[in-house]
Amino acid sequence: MATLPFARYEWMIAWRYLRARRAEGGVSVMTWISLIGITLAVAALIITMAVRAGFRTEFVDTILGANAHVTVYSPVYVTDSGQTTRAIYGYEEMARRLAAVPGVTRAAPLVKGQVMANLRGNNAGVEVFGIEKSDLLTIPRIAHPEDSLGSLDRFGEGIAIGSGVARELGVGIGDRIKIISPNGVRTALGTSPRVGVYEVVYIFTAGRYDIDRTRVYMPFAEAQSFFNREGAADEIEVMVEDPDRVDEMGPALIDAAGKGMLLWSWRDASGAYLRALAIEDTVMFVLMAILVLIASLNIISGLVMLVKNKGRDIGILRTVGLTEGAILRVFFLCGSLVGLLGTCFGVILGCLFAIYFDPILAFVNGASGGGVWDASIRGIYRLPAQLQLHDVLSAVSLSLVLSFGITIFPARRAARMNPVEALRYE
Repeated sequence: MATLPFARYEWMIAWRYLRARRAEGGVSVMTWISLIGITLAVAALIITMAVRAGFRTEFVDTILGANAHVTVYSPVYVTDSGQTTRAIYGYEEMARRLAAVPGVTRAAPLVKGQVMANLRGNNAGVEVFGIEKSDLLTIPRIAHPEDSLGSLDRFGEGIAIGSGVARELGVGIGDRIKIISPNGVRTALGTSPRVGVYEVVYIFTAGRYDIDRTRVYMPFAEAQSFFNREGAADEIEVMVEDPDRVDEMGPALIDAAGKGMLLWSWRDASGAYLRALAIEDTVMFVLMAILVLIASLNIISGLVMLVKNKGRDIGILRTVGLTEGAILRVFFLCGSLVGLLGTCFGVILGCLFAIYFDPILAFVNGASGGGVWDASIRGIYRLPAQLQLHDVLSAVSLSLVLSFGITIFPARRAARMNPVEALRYE
């Protein structure tokens, strides 16, 4: 009668070999080394992928939560007075046409300009966004930010500024700051800067350093007056239901905007960085996979030592009737059990580390005196970890395939051992 794969006695023999004492060759030490190596390698792979996924999600969310998904703007043209401009006249009708496109949630005209903000000798370069209050309330990272002071209820009476601008100028709610534009009133003696004084009614933290550091929101009508855009807008800000489909919506948006208008999507603005992140994700996975492979190779070392130390046992087992297949399965179980247990422990360790990543990073940051995560360099204020099922399954699959695969070679060597040669000197 043929022996079934992984019979009970095969499990018993494999488990006994894995628990070998130091006096029997110290194989248990190699088993522990292999187990710990695979555990740490799988955990490192899961943690790396979780952190990369969290960073990508946070980065994209800060982009989509405070910026237009698609910007509609005009090419440069020459006015009757000989000036070059991109101003959009008839913006209200254009915004209505864009809002009617299926999949568009909002189309809002904007007036934009780069100016200098001043308070009590403190200066900061800022970018002013002139926008209607109703449209500003629909921007998630501004209307519902991570942190805020004041209220948007009084937006029509003043301006909203980022927390970075407020910090640099030393501004609080109720303070009045100067907004200075070099493109002001033209006189016989040259261009006189335009200066406006506005009360700060709202301070927001959008979660993105460059936005909080430079952005100022001003009521749309006031921005038109300040930047000499009476009756015109600089661009139309379009928000869509599914930002990942903005490229598919391009033709419909162009038709709605009108002939000659141009589109600039969030993918155009950040596509290069997102592609770099995707490439980096692939490279990091390959590097971590090599680490798992190196850890799995310890199984070979342990099994080779085990086969060498158990040569006499193999000869006796073959003599009493065990087939080559049974011997192969015994030593395959020895190696695969180490890989399976190491993978399970690695998944547990990696998932726990990812779940409690925020307090762990805070502890490391505090222990090192701060500066581990610099928002001015990386753009976002925190580094989250996001566990994804397919990432965990990828790590598990990789570890098990490598562990099971490399176990076959020493197991076959043990199975092909000649029992006569194994017992010759016994």
